[in-house]
Amino acid sequence: MDTPQPPHVPLVIACALTIERLALRGAHGGAAAPVTVVRSGMGPKAAERAVHEVLGAPATRAAAVIASGFCAGLVPGMHPGDLVVAEETRDPRGATVCAGVDVLAKALAEALPGRTVHTGPLAGSDHVVRGPERAALRATGAIAVDMESAATLWTAQRRGPRPVAAVRVVVDAPEHELVRIGTVRGGISAFRVLRAVLPAFFEWHRSLPLPRR
Repeated sequence: MDTPQPPHVPLVIACALTIERLALRGAHGGAAAPVTVVRSGMGPKAAERAVHEVLGAPATRAAAVIASGFCAGLVPGMHPGDLVVAEETRDPRGATVCAGVDVLAKALAEALPGRTVHTGPLAGSDHVVRGPERAALRATGAIAVDMESAATLWTAQRRGPRPVAAVRVVVDAPEHELVRIGTVRGGISAFRVLRAVLPAFFEWHRSLPLPRR
């Protein structure tokens, strides 16, 4: 008689904004295990609170975690709708290394042909970063910045070892700076891209090692 395989770990997808949650609302279809989409609210403190709470629940205690949503690109030549797959997230507390970067980047390129996928460090900030501050972050090697990913993954790792990742869609960039998300073409483009990332998230999730008994 075959030995039953252990169930796959659940998946938590964390985002900050209602518009990001709307883009990710199809997260239950096509997943290999239960999926929870958490809208934290803006900023690192809100992200920490939301992740701490969701990973404290029995059903999601061992979950893999993806931070997703929009970001500001730091590299000249980036465009709204480009994708960023973090190799690590950084904030003043240090760096959190991401799992399965190559798997995610390949799956995103297949799910969104024609879209550019960038990989590299993703910086965390507690405020919207503009002008010279973006150049300073770029000088550290970061390719993009947002306010929640670093806090999300740092908190997830503090709750126990688990696979973590961050995938962001560029909503503005050095040559395409936005004032408000969703009010110009760049924001709309980024929203449409975010709606299409879920198959890549599920591919990453399926690629993770099954938990030990």
